[in-house]
Amino acid sequence: MVKCRDILQMNLDGMWLLAGEGGLDRVVSWTYVVMTRPFADHMNAGDFALCSVDFDRFGWAEVKNVMCELDELKISGFAISIKDEREEVPEDVIELAEKLTLPLFKIRWEKASFVDIAQSIGNYVIEENNKTNRKGEFLYNLLFGYDINTRYIEKIAGLFHMDFSVPHRVGIIVVDRVYGENLENDEHTYHYYMSCMAKMISDLGDATLFMNFLNKGVILFPDYEDDRLIHSLEKLLNDLDDNPQFCHRMKSTCILGRPYQNPQDYGKSYQEAKSLICKKDALVSSQRKKVISSSMMGIYKFLFANGNREEIRAYCEKRLKKLEEYDHANHTDLIETFLTYYQNGFNISKTASAMYIHRNTLQYRLGKISELLHLELDDYMECLEIINCIMVWKLMFS
Repeated sequence: MVKCRDILQMNLDGMWLLAGEGGLDRVVSWTYVVMTRPFADHMNAGDFALCSVDFDRFGWAEVKNVMCELDELKISGFAISIKDEREEVPEDVIELAEKLTLPLFKIRWEKASFVDIAQSIGNYVIEENNKTNRKGEFLYNLLFGYDINTRYIEKIAGLFHMDFSVPHRVGIIVVDRVYGENLENDEHTYHYYMSCMAKMISDLGDATLFMNFLNKGVILFPDYEDDRLIHSLEKLLNDLDDNPQFCHRMKSTCILGRPYQNPQDYGKSYQEAKSLICKKDALVSSQRKKVISSSMMGIYKFLFANGNREEIRAYCEKRLKKLEEYDHANHTDLIETFLTYYQNGFNISKTASAMYIHRNTLQYRLGKISELLHLELDDYMECLEIINCIMVWKLMFS
């Protein structure tokens, strides 16, 4: 994907950077000529804005208002062209760009049209998107191709500087989305989110392949013993989800398959990750935990190899039956409430906050759980028994 830094390095004739260097890593999705308000109806996050300072519609005071308004929309950059080229850009405009860390460019009025600049940037964005899609095509063939021979593997290694002597594993990045009133805007935000993710993954430094597949991200990366890429990926996803333009709208979890030495087995890693998607909510033990794998199942994973699955099912059903019946009859979530209570260290305030409910509501639910199960909430062994039944049910039978 394209950043403002890439636009600067294009050395476009008649355009140069004035201020806002700290924001050069903003991702550019497209270009837009500033004309019609409200801007929120016409622009999206990542747009590179072009504004004509003609002192009729846009004077310097209005330019500053526009910069603030567009920065709230999370545009990538702001370029101005001044009708009177003898007019200097005011210092307060420069200072505002620095304060917002909004890349501020100047475009020569004569012989440097917005159309040409926009076309050059648009063509570059399309070209870089095609490169990303090309990587995705190679990854798709590597995971799902019927005849992955040595020559094809050597070709991928050469093109993308990948070392297949190191075991690799596949991660599937599942994006949970909150939809608003404007579905078109939601879709653009999602695609911009995925573009930012692709760019951040490509910036990890190590040879990785990434593609957007079936509304999920798929990444292939080397499995180093120190897990440095896993830690980097976790930080990357947390940083992305904490970004104000995505916070409370997008949330990602990366599910890993096992590492494999032979590239012909990478498809197995994908299928293993895919099989865990339905269990991701049970495996995520913290809001900050963004990368999960079957190894996180701990002792529970040995139950999968056990031959007495039906006995385990019957035992869990018996222990959870009263909670399930009550939830079904009253449209409540006592089972999820108790699990969240455990995940938040049996802390009332943290649990209520995590579930977006009042403390009194939580205490009522816990009282009902205690009543139905004849359970003392300070009996940690008995509480752990119920938690184990919930976890086993989610991991084995849901």
